[in-house]
Amino acid sequence: MAQLDFWVMAVFALLIFTIGVTFTRVGSKSSQAFFEAGGETPWWINGLSLFISYFSAGTFVVWGSIAYKHGLVANTIQLTMAISGLLTAHFIAERWKRTGTRTAAEYIGLRFGTTAQQFYTYLILLLSLVNTSAVLYPVGKMVYVATPFSLNACIIAIGITIVLYTAAGGLWAVLVTDVVQFVVLTAAVLIVIPAAFGEVGGVNNFLSGTPKDFFEPFSQDYTAGFMLAFIGYQTVYIGGNWSYVQRYTSTSSERNAKKVAYLFSLLYLVSPIIWMLPPMVYRVINPSLQGLEAEGAYMMLCQQVLPAGLIGLVLSGMISATSSKANTTVNLAAVVFANDVYKKVISKNASDKTLVLIARLFTLVFGAGTIAVAMLVPYVGGIVNVVLSIAAVAGGALFAPIIWSLFSKRQTSFSVMTTTLCALGINLFFKVLGPSLLGLSLSRTAETIMGVGLPLLVLGLFELYYRSRNQYSPEALALERRQAEHHETTHHNHDHREAQRQNAFGVRVIVLASAAVGLGILVLGFLSERGSVTSVVGGIILAFSLFGLWRLREKSPSTQPLAEPREVKQ
Repeated sequence: MAQLDFWVMAVFALLIFTIGVTFTRVGSKSSQAFFEAGGETPWWINGLSLFISYFSAGTFVVWGSIAYKHGLVANTIQLTMAISGLLTAHFIAERWKRTGTRTAAEYIGLRFGTTAQQFYTYLILLLSLVNTSAVLYPVGKMVYVATPFSLNACIIAIGITIVLYTAAGGLWAVLVTDVVQFVVLTAAVLIVIPAAFGEVGGVNNFLSGTPKDFFEPFSQDYTAGFMLAFIGYQTVYIGGNWSYVQRYTSTSSERNAKKVAYLFSLLYLVSPIIWMLPPMVYRVINPSLQGLEAEGAYMMLCQQVLPAGLIGLVLSGMISATSSKANTTVNLAAVVFANDVYKKVISKNASDKTLVLIARLFTLVFGAGTIAVAMLVPYVGGIVNVVLSIAAVAGGALFAPIIWSLFSKRQTSFSVMTTTLCALGINLFFKVLGPSLLGLSLSRTAETIMGVGLPLLVLGLFELYYRSRNQYSPEALALERRQAEHHETTHHNHDHREAQRQNAFGVRVIVLASAAVGLGILVLGFLSERGSVTSVVGGIILAFSLFGLWRLREKSPSTQPLAEPREVKQ
């Protein structure tokens, strides 16, 4: 990497940090501002945030490796995410908004009681700590490989930046930085693709130089059965992961909650095709990579075809993707701890300001923990694969019971906790002890089917049992009455006006930051060799941003009255 690449990365990191600090005052106004971003955030911001926070550097490392080895299979795998997003949009997203709660933990407390709430809260916080560490480690390693800095220094620097701006601005900081990071990542990938095809000699050379079966949608390891099972798993994960639930509950209406998931689905239908092209092209340029070497195919291509400055931009884009996934989880952990541990267990009369302070302090503590665990990865070996396995084993067990309860008034705290414990126990047995005790190792397909199918089976049996006894959960009936009252009342005009002010401020920061990104990329295009594509991409971003600024001036609240909130129609 050249010195210009380091300057690019430093400027981008400063931009993201500045955005987070910008929302310090907004996030300090109330717990609603910090936890819900006002509760009426534009659906397109939430949709972009959901999309960008769903993947990390692993998208380019893991799926990029599969794209290099197996070609179109990588796109098929990610197509399952688009299908799962569509299912979430159609069936699940609006039901989360209908609960009238701010977080999944708050819903569990109302629906199943304090015991179940604490049970799931501690499990989710533990899983979030390990998962965030596993996300932070690979991006730290990518920067370590491309720079002269030590691995621990890279992990600490990236981790501190994420933690500080998340603690400063709350959910608004997360949402806005996610959108800006989406712009940077998209620009970086669009710049790489023409350079890759130029290096391979054009599209025809690429098509003729690929191996046999390179464009087959399935492979021996990734069968059609695996894809179907993966759709089930991804639906449960997108629809039930506590971090993503915030994206549905912080919109203004059930209709907008659905739009969030629809936008996620649309982007995942198109974007992976663009993402996976570079490692597929690199297979023709350099077909000699073996084993784990394929994980570096994306960055190897970038280093071969991009001039100074643009490598830093691409690396910044990959860091963006990872940062987005990490900041989403860190913010969720802080919200859950403040609302569902501190307020429920430690100080039941805590004020709004106290809760925001506690959330910020916990963000720092939780962030320090993730950095520490990430730094331990080299000493325990293979933790990334272990964590991914834990996520696969635990995803259905933790999220499926709660999603089921959105549709059923019969499930009780006993049934959902029993389902979670049963599924976790059996899945872990077959994952950890099965190979040694039984000589049985489940295939990817079987493991995925069991991870999702087992909790659904147990829940189905409980549903039939309660139905046979004509039994309903008292908490479910009470929550139903609460929801009816929630939909019969609108927000006070003051709250609605404050939410609109926050929205206007958030959009303005997004547009200004995007304009800065576009201008920076445009300058890089002029400074770099073969920078014509870069200049075009930067110019387009800058033009759209300037148009956005003009539109914001036309719609300025000082010249137009704020609309009164409308009652949600069922």
